Amino acid sequence: MQVHITRLREDIPLPTYATEGSIAFDLAPSETVTIPAHGLFAAPTGLIIASPTGYGLFIAPRSSLFKKKGLRLGNTIGVIDQDYCGPEDQLFLLLWNPGDTDVIVEKGERIAQGYFTPIQRAEWQEGPAEKPSRGGIGSTGGYTKS
Repeated sequence: MQVHITRLREDIPLPTYATEGSIAFDLAPSETVTIPAHGLFAAPTGLIIASPTGYGLFIAPRSSLFKKKGLRLGNTIGVIDQDYCGPEDQLFLLLWNPGDTDVIVEKGERIAQGYFTPIQRAEWQEGPAEKPSRGGIGSTGGYTKS
């Protein structure tokens, strides 16, 4: 799949897939950033990525982000629309620091990953519920409402 990408500076490397079997490519901030204790920070990637027609780009944390840095993605998963690819539509990594001390993330440190997924838009057909109720939150695991 061919994907158009724009680097906002020449010193920003193109994203890479870590292994032959990786389904997601690594993303990193384009500058060293400090995420304040109990705060949010939008770390720039220096990249504009145009999702191919029919695909969406999703950004997720690397599995080691919380263990190594104590950080989470503030939006848990980033959904990048197909038309978010203009000259000022840089990707940012929204980082949340739930800890009590500031956290530094170095320029180029791999903290998130992006992946493309085929997208289909729904055509709504309104009507009554089609099946009987089966329970609520956690109903298949024995959770009961109180």
